[in-house]
Parts: sequence; C-alpha cells; structure tokens
Amino acid sequence: MAALGLVLLLGGCASSYQLIGKTRPPLRPEQVQLYLEPPKRQYEQIAIIKTSSKRSFAFTSQGKAEVVVKRLKVEAAKLGANGVLLKQITDEADETVDLAAGSHYEGPRGTVDVGIGTSALLMKRYGHAIAIYLP
Repeated sequence: MAALGLVLLLGGCASSYQLIGKTRPPLRPEQVQLYLEPPKRQYEQIAIIKTSSKRSFAFTSQGKAEVVVKRLKVEAAKLGANGVLLKQITDEADETVDLAAGSHYEGPRGTVDVGIGTSALLMKRYGHAIAIYLP
C-alpha cells in the first residue's frame, strides 16, 4: 500500500506544456540536452514546458534546481525533443511548516506553562523552458 502511495506521489509532479510545433516519437530523457543559450545551429521549437520541484525530496536550492531540470527533460523527451532551452528558474514560497511543543504543570503554589515553537517557510522552484529538436 505504501508503494502505491509513493508511486502516486512521485507520478503527480506538476508539469505542463503548450505545443508550438510538431511532436516527434518519444525519446529517453538521457537523450535530451540542456541549453542555457539558443544553439548556434538550426532547431525547431516543439513546446513551452513548465514544471516545479513540488513533491520532490530535494531540500537545497541546488537539489530543487536539479529536480526541475530533470522534469523538464522528461517532458521534452515525451514530446520527441532532443533539447531543452532553459528560459528561467524561479523560487516561490510554497508553504509554512510549524512545530511546537509545550508542557503544563499544576502544583500547590500555582501553575507553570513552558513552550517552544519554530516555523519554516518552504520554497519551491519553478522552471520554464522550450522543448526543441535539433536535426
């Protein structure tokens, strides 16, 4: 049962695309090259891809960026793109996690309450790219 939950959790990554060209037969994600600048040679644009690091186990900024790039490559590969032209990676607040603990004591001379708490803002990374095909 736990395995099914993990599959659903990992399979539910928030990626989307908008076609702007023609798709090709799917490739393996390892065949997709990341480009930070437009390639010098001729290429065709296939789709605009958006994804995030949501539902990943990455905690560092670098780890979240790697998740975003991997997901962009996976989506591009499904469309038959052999390249991903990265447009931007941005950070946005996702949610706040709060943790608190306390103790209460009632004695003959009165009561004592002691507590401690902490809060953390979790960030999520978003990536925007263009899936491209280089002949």
